[in-house]
Amino acid sequence: MRTGLRQIQTSYQRLFEAARLFRVYSPILVPGLLQTEGRTRALLAGNARLLEAPDGSADAAVARVERSRIAHRSGRRFVFVIEEGVLRHRLGTADDMAAQLGHLLTAGAPPAVSLGIIPMNRPRTLCAQEVFHLYDNALAPIELLSAEVDITQPGEVALYEAAFEELRSMVVYGTDARALVVTAVDALPARTPDTA
Repeated sequence: MRTGLRQIQTSYQRLFEAARLFRVYSPILVPGLLQTEGRTRALLAGNARLLEAPDGSADAAVARVERSRIAHRSGRRFVFVIEEGVLRHRLGTADDMAAQLGHLLTAGAPPAVSLGIIPMNRPRTLCAQEVFHLYDNALAPIELLSAEVDITQPGEVALYEAAFEELRSMVVYGTDARALVVTAVDALPARTPDTA
C-alpha cells in the first residue's frame, strides 16, 4: 500500500503477460479481471480507508480496468468460478452495482473466457472460504484482508488446482448463469429521479 493503489494494480502486468491460463475462484466478490471501474473504485476506497492508506482508488480502478483488457488478447484462457452470493453483495452505488451485473451478462462472451456460477441451492461437495487465483500451474495467490499469500510449492498449487476443479464441477454456465445474474439485477432497488 505504501507505493499506492495504482502501483499495486500495475505490478501484476508482468505476471499477466507471462501467464496463459488464468483461473479464479471467488466466494465473495467479482474477480478483478471482471470488475467494472465503479465497483473497483468502491472496493479499493474501502480497503484504503480500513488500512488508513491514501485513497488512490480512482486511478487504481482505471489501472485495473486497463489490465483486464488482457482477456481480449489471443493465446490466453480465463476460467472464472464465482458463488451466486457474489451477485448480491452490494458494493458502491446502485448504479455501480447495476453496471457490474450488466457487465457480467456479457463477460463470458469472448471465446477464451468462461464464467461459471455456483447456485446457492446447489448441493455442495466443497466450500472454499478464500478468493484464490491460479496462474498456469505454477502460482496460486490467496487474497487476505491485509496481504496476498503466494503459494508456489507444487504440492500446494496442485491442491488448489484440485479444489478449483471440484468447485468448477458445481457451476452453471450460459443461459442458467445469465438467469442468476438477471435475478440479481431484478432484485436491485428501483431507482427514482432523486437517486439517479
